[in-house]
Amino acid sequence: MRRISLYSLCLPLATAILWFSVRAQSPTASGVVKLDPSLDQIFSADAKLELLKGEGSFEGGEGPLWIQRGESGYLLFSDVSGNRILQWTPGCFTYPCPPDGKLSVFLEHSGYADASRAGSVDASGAHLYGTNGLTLDQEGRIVGDATGDRAVERLEKDGKRTTLADHFEGKRLTCPNDIVVKSDGAVYFTDGAAGCLPKREDDPAKELPFHGVYFIRNGSLQLLDKDPGGFPPNGIAFSSDEKILYVNNGGPGPNQRQIFAYDVQSDGTVKNRRLFIDFTGEKGLGGPDGMKVDVMGNVYSTGMGGVWVISPAGKRLGQVPAPEGMRFSNLAFGDQDSKTLYIVSPKTLWRIRLKVAGIRPR
Repeated sequence: MRRISLYSLCLPLATAILWFSVRAQSPTASGVVKLDPSLDQIFSADAKLELLKGEGSFEGGEGPLWIQRGESGYLLFSDVSGNRILQWTPGCFTYPCPPDGKLSVFLEHSGYADASRAGSVDASGAHLYGTNGLTLDQEGRIVGDATGDRAVERLEKDGKRTTLADHFEGKRLTCPNDIVVKSDGAVYFTDGAAGCLPKREDDPAKELPFHGVYFIRNGSLQLLDKDPGGFPPNGIAFSSDEKILYVNNGGPGPNQRQIFAYDVQSDGTVKNRRLFIDFTGEKGLGGPDGMKVDVMGNVYSTGMGGVWVISPAGKRLGQVPAPEGMRFSNLAFGDQDSKTLYIVSPKTLWRIRLKVAGIRPR
């Protein structure tokens, strides 16, 4: 089949979704906005954002996760609206490597333990939601926010699903969003806004009157906080030493753009919620969403028109701007050296090389 460019596409959609090959839009080094000289420790002078090539299409990119396999590896990410997890495998594994790669389906019906609930809609036409956030536990098993089941689920080695949490105090979770696993095996996640319900916050299926930050330890689910800053929580990440838990409350409005920090206690609970950085009023599409941390303790957050890099002290170091009209949703460190930052938007997949390694599940 002949390769076609999405940017010059004029064929019917039914044909377009069978194959895509898009040329990388690579902003020059000047496209990385430097707000502090210390950003030079993170990005080289020739760092550029690359649009990755692949086969297929998707509509709801979220929750990227790099899987290392010896000297090779691949990136997984959720196609939320497609109810599946996709796999992007690069064409080579030694940097520099062209942006070519293969996009394939890693798991259908990702949002549901019921394997029959595959596809983007059910027999009645109702929308089926896939996973959102993805991570690995200490045994290398995938743990994810199964938005369709409104649960946190673990994918076992034999392909079966184990539900880790789906109710709190007898009431169903709303829409599990982002997730991270601590080195002791405890699972931390956010139960965010009711976007997975047809009538959203007014949906009668919404059982909990708040949106929570939770953790699962030894099979027990515990609430850590409710609606930080007065809005539903979204992204979640640990500092490099796991002594601080970061949670943001990103949303579509300009008044929902904050990242909070908590002190992590020896029993896994948190205290001393404080404002880490406030993006309220910052222009650009999207509020704070996916977050990751590098080995130097810098925080990377999507939202507000790109990827923001923030020092451990809460200082804005710089930004990787998203192309005009695009919203970056989540991000992950990948490649064998963990020095490639992969970024997903609702419909596209990007990467940019770093000088510093990021922290990723192993």
